[in-house]
Amino acid sequence: MFQLIIIVVLTIVSCTTGENPAFQVTLNNKGLQYGKHVAAGWIQDRLGLITLPDISGEALLVHYTLSGIKITKCDFPEPSVEFYQNVTGLKSSITGLSIAVNGSWATHLGVIHDGGTFDLAVFNVGVTSVVKLGKDSNGHLSVTNVNCDAKVGDVQMNFYGGQSWIFKPFLKYYKGHVLAAIQANICPNVEDFIVKVESHLQALNVSIIVDSFLSLDLNLTSSPVIDSTSLNLPLKGQFYSIKTHKEPPFVAQPFTMPKQTDYMLSIGLSDFTANSASYAYYSDGQLMMYIDDKMIPPASPVHLNTSSMGPYIPQLPQMFPNLLMKLLVYARNCPMFSFQPGAVKLGLPLAIKAFAIQPNTSLTPLFKLHVVRVFSPKCFFTFVPCLVINYEILKRQENKNISSHLK
Repeated sequence: MFQLIIIVVLTIVSCTTGENPAFQVTLNNKGLQYGKHVAAGWIQDRLGLITLPDISGEALLVHYTLSGIKITKCDFPEPSVEFYQNVTGLKSSITGLSIAVNGSWATHLGVIHDGGTFDLAVFNVGVTSVVKLGKDSNGHLSVTNVNCDAKVGDVQMNFYGGQSWIFKPFLKYYKGHVLAAIQANICPNVEDFIVKVESHLQALNVSIIVDSFLSLDLNLTSSPVIDSTSLNLPLKGQFYSIKTHKEPPFVAQPFTMPKQTDYMLSIGLSDFTANSASYAYYSDGQLMMYIDDKMIPPASPVHLNTSSMGPYIPQLPQMFPNLLMKLLVYARNCPMFSFQPGAVKLGLPLAIKAFAIQPNTSLTPLFKLHVVRVFSPKCFFTFVPCLVINYEILKRQENKNISSHLK
């Protein structure tokens, strides 16, 4: 159960070498401790559903098996979890864990078999585990067991049913064997669980399908960075066109996340992420649309027909009398975002082609306009929609980056 704390904490935070990350996630110690608290409560709520592995061995030539072991009571002190710089990972420990279990016992000596039920109390269990976080060749987060140490303070046992009275005088021998078996199995189980977590992480898809046109790569660009107060995940954060998968003619620039240790989680987004989405749509031919008169509100004083355009372009109604019009609005070049302190700028180079709709529905080109528009709205909210329960969302902008914090 102790090893579950490790994966829950990793999940609360949970990938091409040499690249600058365009998207960074920083888990601070405040968030780590909150994750530990949530994980401990989640584990304790589910302890009654856990069936522990069988324990078997031999004492005084009698082979025994304890099976169907279920937890009936648990004193589960909150564990400690900390960032561990020595191995770029996490160090977790728990002391004073005590568990009461029951199950079935069976013994055999030659052809003599017996069995019944038992109660077992395990006192003052202590476990310390160190895991290393890294990055595999495909940019997945990796987790590796570095060290595990387990101690069991004491056990108390009671046997019921069968000829259990025969074994009571020898209970101290069984007790020693059971204590040693429990202690010897804790760390191998922790290590096996970490291997399963690693397999799960390797199976995760680091390229997310956003819609029918876009995918988002969130692979790690380098190994996680850990200090005494935080864990930083540098992510690629690049959008691609599913159809073309073209690299944009620009690269992500380095940026540094400001230290915000009073917050649980910090998310940093550079303008490269927004621009890669813009380029993906542009290279896929998606930044264009037709506008016809049906899309104009009936109350509008201007409509898309040659007569309405007469005051602006007198030749139109003369050359193409009483014809409906259609406009093609499209991006001439890739729109580009620029994240600046206090604002986000968007350069939007547009072109508009106007057509007359002939009676046979063919389109006759009329004119073309070039429009250069720069939008500069004030930025107070993150661009990534997020739902936060019982937490305040705050914003901070540094240089050409946007940081959002969950407090």
